[in-house]
Amino acid sequence: MNLANKLTLARIFLIPVFMIILLTRIPKYGDILAAVIFIIAASTDGLDGYIARSRKQVTNLGKLMDPLADKLLISAALISLVELDMIKAWVAIVIIGREFAVTGLRAIAASEGVIIAASKLGKFKTVSQIVAISVILLHDLYWPVFPNPIGSYLLYIAVGFTIASGVDYFLKARKLLKEN
Repeated sequence: MNLANKLTLARIFLIPVFMIILLTRIPKYGDILAAVIFIIAASTDGLDGYIARSRKQVTNLGKLMDPLADKLLISAALISLVELDMIKAWVAIVIIGREFAVTGLRAIAASEGVIIAASKLGKFKTVSQIVAISVILLHDLYWPVFPNPIGSYLLYIAVGFTIASGVDYFLKARKLLKEN
């Protein structure tokens, strides 16, 4: 197993650690610790892809596990934040629903021998989600400086990128969908 795949698996293994720390509501610095773990896990996303491409070690395992790890991390964070009443459930539903829809679209395309690569808009979506979730988790640090709703505003921006990138994927695949 190469380093890139190990980083992807590390991201997956950090998800339950993140959730346990966040959901047990550790007094004082629990959310900050959870945010640090989330940010470390999220940072492995770009790093594993860079390492795999730069070392020419792109594997089928990595192609499967990397996007799955991203979806698991973001979904776990969103569901945990809904549980803690820190975000609205509809936000999590829109974001997670888009992930299912695009994954289904990619599966249909793959069955036809077509690979749908990640778009720039999809990458903006991922970054905006990570930033928004991180800001929400770090609310205790910035609260004295910035108003608490800043995380919510960033999350609404992420929802916008999420919807736009989902629509973009389906528009690009409309010919494929018409044929099926």
